[in-house]
Amino acid sequence: MTNRARLAVLISGGGSNLAALMEACEDPAYGANVVLVVADRDGCGGVEIAKDVGIDTAVLKVSDYAERNEWDRALAARLSEAQPDLVVSAGFLKMLGSATLAAFPGRIINTHNSLLPAFPGIHGPADALAYGVKIAGATLFIVDDGMDTGQILAQCAVPVLDGDTEETLLERIKVAERAQLVQTVGAMVRDGWRISGRRAILNSPADDPGTLNGQPGLSIPVE
Repeated sequence: MTNRARLAVLISGGGSNLAALMEACEDPAYGANVVLVVADRDGCGGVEIAKDVGIDTAVLKVSDYAERNEWDRALAARLSEAQPDLVVSAGFLKMLGSATLAAFPGRIINTHNSLLPAFPGIHGPADALAYGVKIAGATLFIVDDGMDTGQILAQCAVPVLDGDTEETLLERIKVAERAQLVQTVGAMVRDGWRISGRRAILNSPADDPGTLNGQPGLSIPVE
């Protein structure tokens, strides 16, 4: 690809998923560059990781705005300035509002530490352990206006061991989650994807992806 896809990444913490994406982007064949990192709070290590290599960053705290909708409009505007082809919510602990969702329809993805639709919300591994499941995992999905309810792009399974605690299970899920995120984002920007009802479908390399923002390899037809 002569033109790489532009990624904006939303974070709330240390940025391990962000770092994995940035490392993948060092290979021109990956097909993408991280052009913006946005955090929802001060002190996020991921912001410093991005600054160190010259990536544009911003911190938008909900508490700095009179209303949640005002914050969401500011987020949509800041993201739009970077003209991203794909917005990656990577450990971002805020639900996105209508302004941001409308600005990037079908182009915001999120990673979650359970096999959705089971165990949505912020306590996925703990809820999985409490239920007694034998298989946990991670899900990458298209963000909509619900709580972890969008179309599923990819899932990976992680066995639950008899001696697992929430912490040990979470750490194993994180390893699989990072690998899945990097692999799937690369496939999306190189070959495209489409949404059909409840299904999000990654194109195969043989498919004609069309174009998005003038870049080959990006396509989001909605059926």
